[in-house]
Amino acid sequence: MIQKGISYVLTVSCPDTIGIVFAVSGFLAERGCNIDDSAQFGDSDSGLFFLRISFTAPAEGPGQEMLVAEFNGIAGRFRMDWRLYDATRKQRVLILVSKFGHCLNDLLYRYRTGSLDIEIPAIVSNHRDFYQLAAWHNVPFHYLPVTAETKAQQEERLWEVVENERIDLVVLARYMQVLSTGLCRKLAGRAINIHHSFLPSFRGAKPYHQAYTRGVKLIGATAHYVAEELDEGPIIDQEVERVDHTLMPDALVAVGRDIENVVLARAVKYHVEHRVLLNGHKTVVFR
Repeated sequence: MIQKGISYVLTVSCPDTIGIVFAVSGFLAERGCNIDDSAQFGDSDSGLFFLRISFTAPAEGPGQEMLVAEFNGIAGRFRMDWRLYDATRKQRVLILVSKFGHCLNDLLYRYRTGSLDIEIPAIVSNHRDFYQLAAWHNVPFHYLPVTAETKAQQEERLWEVVENERIDLVVLARYMQVLSTGLCRKLAGRAINIHHSFLPSFRGAKPYHQAYTRGVKLIGATAHYVAEELDEGPIIDQEVERVDHTLMPDALVAVGRDIENVVLARAVKYHVEHRVLLNGHKTVVFR
C-alpha cells in the first residue's frame, strides 16, 4: 500500500534519445517515490523530448532540495531543461484588467469556488471600474493609470507589485495595454494574455467586427504567452463557436466573451498545474 507523502511535479525537456524515461522513473523508484501520473511527447521536428511526471515522495524521504541536488546528475547527462515543483504550493496570480470585466469576474468566481486552485494577491487596472468587484472578493486593487507620458513609470510600479507579492503568473484578463519589450522579457513564460480572436487571424482592435466583415462561420478566442511581438506568443489554448449570417457584431462580441472566459481559465489552470512546456514558438500541453 502506498503511504501518503509529499506531492511534486517534475517537468523535463531535452534532446530526444533512448533511456530518458527509464532513468527518471528509476531515480524516483530508488527514492521510494510513487508515480501518480506521467505524460510524454517526442517532437520529430525539433528533436526534443518532453516529459511531465506527478509523483508522491515519502514523507520521511529526501525533501525537495535533496531531490533537486541528486537529480542534477541525470539532468546533466541528458542535457535537460527541467523543474521540480511542490504540487501543494498554490501559484500566486496577478490579474491585469482594463474596462472589460468578464474574464476577471470569471477568474475570481473560479478562484472563490476553488475550481482554480490559486492565490490572487492583487488586481491591477488602468481604470477604476472594478475596484468594488475586487473588494467583494477581498482582493487588493491597484489603480495604475496609463498615459503616453506615464507608461514607463506605471510599468515600474506594476513590476514592484510583481516582486512584492512574489507573483508566479501574470494574467492579462482583457488588459488593453501593450507591455513594453523590457517587461515582456522579464515576464517571459509567466504572463498569459487572452486574445479576443482565433489567432493568427484578425489581430489588433475590433477582431469580431473584422470577422463580421469577412462573414466568418466560426469565431473563437486564443490564450497565449505574452511575447515582445504583439499577439505572437506561444499559444496555450483555443476554442471556437459556430456562428451564421444572422449575428451582428454585438452578438458576435457576446458569444466571443463566453469563449474568452473558458479559454483563459483553461490556460491558467494548465499553467499553474505545470502542464505547459515551451517548444520554441509553440507549446506542449499535457492535459
